[in-house]
Amino acid sequence: MNSPTEFTGETLLRFGPYVFHPSQRLILDGDRPLRMGGRALDILQVLLEHAGEVVSKDDLIARVWPTSVVEEINLRVHIAALRRALGDGENGQRYIVNIPQRGYSFIAPVQRVLDATPLHLDSTQPPQHNLPARLSPVTGRDSMVGGVVRQLPLRRFMTLVGPAGIGKTTVAMRVAELLLQHYRDGVWLVDLASVDAPAQLHQHLSHTLPFGADLSCRHALLVLDNCEHLRAGCRTLIEQLLASAPRLSILATSREPLQARDETVQRVPPLEVPPVSALHSVAQAMGYSAVQLLVSRARTRQQGFVLREQDLRAVRDICRRLDGLPLTIELAAAQIGALGLVGLQAQLDNCLQLLTQGRRTAVPRHQSLRAALDWTYQSLSAQEQKVLCHLATFKSAFTVEAASGVICASVLAPIQLSSMLEKLARTSLLSVELVNGVSRYRWLNTTRAYALEKLAGSGQQRAIELSHAQYLSRARMISGMQLSAELVE
Repeated sequence: MNSPTEFTGETLLRFGPYVFHPSQRLILDGDRPLRMGGRALDILQVLLEHAGEVVSKDDLIARVWPTSVVEEINLRVHIAALRRALGDGENGQRYIVNIPQRGYSFIAPVQRVLDATPLHLDSTQPPQHNLPARLSPVTGRDSMVGGVVRQLPLRRFMTLVGPAGIGKTTVAMRVAELLLQHYRDGVWLVDLASVDAPAQLHQHLSHTLPFGADLSCRHALLVLDNCEHLRAGCRTLIEQLLASAPRLSILATSREPLQARDETVQRVPPLEVPPVSALHSVAQAMGYSAVQLLVSRARTRQQGFVLREQDLRAVRDICRRLDGLPLTIELAAAQIGALGLVGLQAQLDNCLQLLTQGRRTAVPRHQSLRAALDWTYQSLSAQEQKVLCHLATFKSAFTVEAASGVICASVLAPIQLSSMLEKLARTSLLSVELVNGVSRYRWLNTTRAYALEKLAGSGQQRAIELSHAQYLSRARMISGMQLSAELVE
């Protein structure tokens, strides 16, 4: 790369309808400042310094993140946001192009103008976001975050869905950070955890936003966090907002879809747990996001913590039994200093008792995994609670037919059971997968442990376990008869 052009405070850069003020780190569209994050401005300045040249990805990363190790996806996300902010591609105007295998180039004409008149902006302008400062890096979510960042401005309304502790809020906050420069009127977090009734939604929204609840002319992003306990109210509110505010985007988080008009549902997956085949070296195991999170959090709690090869099987087992859930992994990492890895592994049979040191400043249902599961369980009907507990006898994946074989028809008819399983999957208490066209339901280990506790306390555990054993016996007998018939044929 050639030596960059030295800019003074008097040098302005004009391209298209824009004027870039390097000394004030500001870009104007006429008299209107474009809202861009610091990284996007850094990238823009480097590309403008070398307008007409190809700047390699490595050089861009080195200039924009000189003291950090970042992946290429971070650069791609900021480039995409920068293009959107500039309207790159609209009306045939191009600014930044990707040169395959080489890097990026700013291709529009750039005019350098000397201007001794300093620019004064209104210092009373309110901040353009209310996002909390992030205290730790986001682990294992680059691909998902990048996908949501690319889709959200086009789709306008997306809901991040998953069980308690999966990291929905973390993903939403990272997406919001990366989209700060795209929305002229800012990015605003509206936390609904403390809102008790749908009637309070409009008032809460009005108090949170600096411009009140009138969003009709706003180009903004709303992050509606923790919608699951107000699904109907949130559905109505979101549909009203999107209809009245054509430039508004909404990113919601919920344990189940809101089922609102034009909703795009994005399920948040667990972090990646290494297979047994990936335990030959520490470097190989550290390629998996669940291990990365456990180790990084252990290091913040225990100075000098080092992952050794002899620890890898214990670490994998811990991450697997905690379902790759970021919340449970973080809570478990806090115990490593006192218990050690092997001690922690041995205690996981009582994981709900072990993982109780949650967020004291959060509302009660978010303070620990048990609190989150308690809230979800209490939101179910008595019949749904009963079915959930009875299903805990299944250790592995099961079908509707298998569930019907264990749960007596006098409790629930098969067609009702099928509908109920679908609901439990929607609320993220069960996961569902299609295998050869047949739906198979599966537990998270932590959720099953909770349901087993409830089953034990109901006084029905022995009867349900007997029903489960009888079902398995019948299934084996039928399977053996089918095999014998095939051999005879």
